[in-house]
Amino acid sequence: MISQQKTVSPTHFYNWKNYRCAYEVDNPTQSTREGIPLLLIHPIGVGLSRQFWQRFSSEWYKQGRRNPIYNPDLLGCGESDMPHVAYTPSDWAEQLQHFLNTVVQKPVILVVQGALFPVAIELVQKEPSNLIAGLVLAGPPGWAIITKKTPQWQDKLIWNLLDSPLGNAFYRYARREKFLRDFSTRQLFDSADAVDAEWINTLQQGAAKSDSRHAVFSFLAGFWRKNYSQAIASIKQPTLVVVGETASNISKEGKQEKPDERLADYLACLPNGRGIKIPGRNVLPYESTAEFVEALAPFINDIS
Repeated sequence: MISQQKTVSPTHFYNWKNYRCAYEVDNPTQSTREGIPLLLIHPIGVGLSRQFWQRFSSEWYKQGRRNPIYNPDLLGCGESDMPHVAYTPSDWAEQLQHFLNTVVQKPVILVVQGALFPVAIELVQKEPSNLIAGLVLAGPPGWAIITKKTPQWQDKLIWNLLDSPLGNAFYRYARREKFLRDFSTRQLFDSADAVDAEWINTLQQGAAKSDSRHAVFSFLAGFWRKNYSQAIASIKQPTLVVVGETASNISKEGKQEKPDERLADYLACLPNGRGIKIPGRNVLPYESTAEFVEALAPFINDIS
């Protein structure tokens, strides 16, 4: 896959609850109608941060789009502070709500990757104003996963096991090139060839800070695992669900689910949803960047 070159945007910072949080904003023009801004929510995982979206931003503007793009680092990731806490979707949603109200200060379309959809759900519930005009779900979790709550004691037990010297050792192992490449090939990408040097280098650079493990362990512990079916049914904003043609699930609950079934389940629940399948597996904005942008453009135009 050919890497898209992008001019690096400067990093900006804002304060939330005495934490220093990082973001960048791409705004290619001030002389023409810009269109509604996009607010990107990156996935959580070893080495992942807002850098996940760089290919998407490059392709968005390469295809002639002009919407400003706000790309924040969630607390515990990238260049944001990394406190030693167990993070929940509600925490990250509260951070983004503050970001929306103090930095962006205008309606946006949320574009959220994978299992960070619960953060977007919580944000929609916290922000009843007109600041969220629509949502784009890139490879959301299987329906059996997003609608099943795990016991709280189980989440805490896994967190305590990971938040230990054993967990620290695992994190050091997990940021090795071989582990990152093997995991990405098995679970994330449709093609092993797409797991390129840019992907691996970005993950290794992001995981170099050992304190980034707290956000990853929070995700692995399952604090995001709830039954969100009623909350999804209450999302009134237009919502686009983008599913990969070879989409898969890591969790056993969704192992037998087919991509068409996932799409149908989401659209049956969302009051104002539409859906599309595109080539790729689970990291569509990175693996199938051009197709992902083409899928989003008509939806964004309709809202703008």
